[in-house]
Amino acid sequence: MINLQEILNASILVVDDQQANVLLLEQLLRESGYKNIATTMDPAAVCDLHRKNQYDLILLDLQMPVMDGFQVMEGLKEIETDRYLPVLVITAQPDHKLRALAAGAKDFVSKPFDLVEVKTRIHNMLEVRLLYKKLENYNKLLEHTVEERTAELRASEARFRRLTELSSDWYWEQNENGHFTKIFGPVFEMLGIRADEIQGSVWDSNGATWNEPEREILIGHLAARRPFLDFVYTRTSPEGLLQYLMVSGEPMFDSSGRFTGYRGTGKDVTETVRDNIEKLGHK
Repeated sequence: MINLQEILNASILVVDDQQANVLLLEQLLRESGYKNIATTMDPAAVCDLHRKNQYDLILLDLQMPVMDGFQVMEGLKEIETDRYLPVLVITAQPDHKLRALAAGAKDFVSKPFDLVEVKTRIHNMLEVRLLYKKLENYNKLLEHTVEERTAELRASEARFRRLTELSSDWYWEQNENGHFTKIFGPVFEMLGIRADEIQGSVWDSNGATWNEPEREILIGHLAARRPFLDFVYTRTSPEGLLQYLMVSGEPMFDSSGRFTGYRGTGKDVTETVRDNIEKLGHK
């Protein structure tokens, strides 16, 4: 919301080629409590003044020599690229009212002035204008915040992937049906298969055999939606090579608590296991 003090502190420009009208409006504004008031009798100066000061309200007479109020509004449109012209036109011609609104003015007052009407329209228009500016600033802040959060998430994801690469050979995700949806890392090369050979899961790799008891344990973890850490199982490649693979995983759930799948890491620990076996054999 906009409070009264914010309205009274708003910046106002009075534009009229008649000095009497300028003095009357300036006196009316000051008596009403407005503090930030500027005036000009030169319509050609309005655009430069507004570009410099960004007025919250411009009280603009339409009937002026050399450059009328309609021409002034055309110049203001080049400054206010969002097409919001903070202009309250002043006119003695009834047929100019609709034309002024079509040209971008937000409201009008008629000559001769009804002082109560003038004060009411100025107050109401300033309230709307300040609310508009507050909303605009909020949207910019929100957009900036979203950009910052998006950048943070991307950086976090990059760090996560880098840590995953350092601590494991691959990162994987499965959906609720056990089918892989994401795999980062050389898992397929390590298993000696191609990605297009996977029919839903690595268990389906062509020509390989798995240690069935170990496989059942791992499938049991997945079926029960339990997390597991550093689970080691064996696989014999189509060439007859025994591989030791270590995986860790955790279940994923959406905001409503519905199970959506698993994510985790994997590592080929064949050389480590063989080294340990050899060490034990020499003891």
